[in-house]
Amino acid sequence: MYQAFTDPDQLAQWYGPNGFPVPRDTVEIDARVGGAMRFTMVSEADPSLRSGVNAQFTEVVENAVLACAQEWDGVPGQAGTWSNDLRVEFYDDEAKTRLVLREGPHPPGTADFGRQAWQMMFAKLDAFLNG
Repeated sequence: MYQAFTDPDQLAQWYGPNGFPVPRDTVEIDARVGGAMRFTMVSEADPSLRSGVNAQFTEVVENAVLACAQEWDGVPGQAGTWSNDLRVEFYDDEAKTRLVLREGPHPPGTADFGRQAWQMMFAKLDAFLNG
């Protein structure tokens, strides 16, 4: 599962809430402390609606932890850019991997949107990994 977050080809297959896929040519990932992660989600309904992230990894432990400071731009309903932190932890749980994800802070009124987006993306990730 760790590779689905660190391999640009894999990330482009599942990342983005429904209707906002991530084109492969927008993905750049250098999964090391100080390395960058950049990508853009593009609306299928209106390709002029684009939401990009520019992140810097702050902690990387292969197959265990990915953490980064993110700058978001173009998020629907949000003017300008905003910052938050993302931390993803991977745990072996019998024959499966358990994932713990923390992201925030979110701009006022957007935490539910973030939760819903991750629920959609987790469904896409599950389908990708089990496809």
